[in-house]
Parts: sequence; C-alpha cells; structure tokens
Amino acid sequence: MPEQIELIVGSQPWPLTVPADRAIAIRRSPFTAPTASAAELVSNALEQPFNFEPLRRALTPDDRVAIVIDPRLPHLTEMLAEVIRHVGTAGVTPAAITVISPPGAPQTWIEEMPDEFADLTAETHDPANVQKLMYVAATKGERRVYLNRTVGEADFTIVLAGRRYDPHCGYAGAETALFPTLSNEETRAALLGEFTSSAPDGNREGEATEVAWLLGTPFFIQVIEGEGDTVQDVVAGLFDSGAEGIRRQDARWRSTIDAEADTVIASVSGDPANITFADLAKAAATAARAVKKGGRIALLTIAAPDLGQGAELLRKFDGPTGAKKLLAREKPDDWAAAALWVYAARSASVFFASGYPDNVSEELFTTPIRTLSETQRLIDTGGTVLLIPDAHKAMVTVG
Repeated sequence: MPEQIELIVGSQPWPLTVPADRAIAIRRSPFTAPTASAAELVSNALEQPFNFEPLRRALTPDDRVAIVIDPRLPHLTEMLAEVIRHVGTAGVTPAAITVISPPGAPQTWIEEMPDEFADLTAETHDPANVQKLMYVAATKGERRVYLNRTVGEADFTIVLAGRRYDPHCGYAGAETALFPTLSNEETRAALLGEFTSSAPDGNREGEATEVAWLLGTPFFIQVIEGEGDTVQDVVAGLFDSGAEGIRRQDARWRSTIDAEADTVIASVSGDPANITFADLAKAAATAARAVKKGGRIALLTIAAPDLGQGAELLRKFDGPTGAKKLLAREKPDDWAAAALWVYAARSASVFFASGYPDNVSEELFTTPIRTLSETQRLIDTGGTVLLIPDAHKAMVTVG
C-alpha cells in the first residue's frame, strides 16, 4: 500500500505518496514534540544544568557578565530574557550585562526585549578592531588566540547558541560561538577554507573546544532546534556539557539508512526570513550523502535568501565542473556553502522548489519546480525514494 507522508515546506504541508516497496526506511532515535515553551526549556536547563548547580550559584552581585548570543535562534528574545532574569536572581543587574552578537548580525532583538532590561549593553563583535580584541593564549598547534575583549575581561561568560551540523567544524554551537566566531579577522580568514562535505564522526575535539577550555569556565546554554521554528531541547552547563549537547543533537537529528536512494526529497521548513543560502546548501548536501550517484534530489523550500559572492560565482558557470577551483582561488566568505552546493550538483540531478526566479535556479545548476504535483511525479517515475524533513538540520548517513 502506498504511504502518504507530509513534508513541511516553509509552514505548509506537502503530502507526498510513496509506494511502501520503494520507500527507504530511516533509522533514528524516537522523539516526541516539545511539551514546554522555549523560555520554559531554558529556565529548566538553568535550574538543572548538566553536572552542575543552578547557574545563580556561580555568580555574585558584583560580576560583570558577558552573554554571547546566536541571532539565528528561534524565540531568541524569549530565551535571552529568561537567561537575564535568572542571572538577576544572583543580584546581577542588567547594567552589568553585555550581550555580544557575531559580526554582521542584525540587532533587531534589542527592540523586542522587555523594558526591564533597558540598561543592558549590546555589542556586535568587530574582528578587525584590535582595540576590541585581547590575547588569550596559544593552542597546542601554536595558534595565537585573540578573542572579543568584552568576553575575555568578563567575570563570567554565558553562551546561548544553537547546536547545528557545520561543514567547518562538524558540530557548531557552544564552543564555536566563541571561536572562531569572536576571534580576529586573520584567524577567521585562515579558517575559511577548512571545511568538508563529509558527515561529522561525533568527535567533539578540535580547536574551538581547546579555546573554550583555555578561556576558563564559560557557561553553555545549548539549544537543539525542533521542526520548523520550534525548540526541541536545551542543555546547560560548563565545559563538560558540550558533549551532552552533541549527544542530544544527534538523538534528534542524526539517522541512518541501509542503502542510497534513487530519489531523495529534502524539505526546509520554518520562517523563510530566517533561512540562509548556507541552510539550503546544507540541505542539498544532506540529500547528496543519501542519493545514488547520478540519482535525483528534490530540494523543497519557499525561501529565496540572498546569494553571497560564492553563490553568485556559481551562476557564471554552465555546470558545476570547474566551480570548485574558482571558489578555491577567490575564497569568498560563503566558500563552504557554495562548495556544498557544488558537491550536491555533481552528485545528482537537482530539482529545486524555491522563492527564486526560474533563471536563478537554473544558473545554480538545478531544474526549477513549483508545485506538489511536479514533486510527486519525480516519485512516480520509479526507483527507491527517501524523504528527509528539515534536511538543513538533519544528518543522514548510510550504514
């Protein structure tokens, strides 16, 4: 009997029918939808951190507190407000708190914060401003580490960040929100070309972890996103909580299949305003790892995020051949995202439902599709089929 499965594209369900004998089964840990709000999950995590006492017991009223945020988190202002309220129970006032955003991040969250936090300070990290940087230490690999001065001089640092899969470091969030995100321009540029299309192996070790240890005792609040714009889980704690955050991320988003599929249908849900081209590239790469060489990928989104320099370079080619070398020569800021897109386009024929005009989709080496029926036809033409919801957050491997 054919099975009907709903993929959420943006916020709309796309019901697709897959014959049972052609559906690739996906193996993953069971999970349930979150039963608490994002703010409640943060509050609970702060009261019961991983292997630690409630956060307030680590603070004194005289502490200067730095809170590093991830501006792409859903429900950011509600979660940040909960953190500041908890810090306030230790006697720390908003005037003693500085909230640090990564370079180039919008500061729209400020306008959404409650009036009771009007005295806190907002800072956007500037990796080019040496006055805003300080030397921390040298790594085992003899890299001299410079970090945001406000973070380095704070009495206590809190990191509120999302756990995500990342081509640069395998697992992003927590430690990587500090390094290289809040490092100097030279370091960020040096790490630009260090990425891979391979799935992470579950190993947390790396420079970011080492730098977090060198910094002292940052307190991590790790957010594991759920479907769309929901928050699935939050884990808080000191250095050793990083591994627990990765474990919970993998429990929600990592899965395996027995064999590659002829056709992979990968969806991207959530507010399109929050979707980046890097998200689309990660979704395409997730599908590419699960598809047979020369198979078909359908990437479904309603978003049309801005294209960076690397993505624009791709549009100059008739196909993905040669694009990898050009990206390596030009070293655009979105090098990793563009390279993941090339990887997917070289792996399979890519069909693309998006908010882009058809000519842009075609110039990105894809065949534009617009409707549910066009997607269903890809399934109906035969071969095995794998459906991956929220492919930009997922990690699917064969084995």
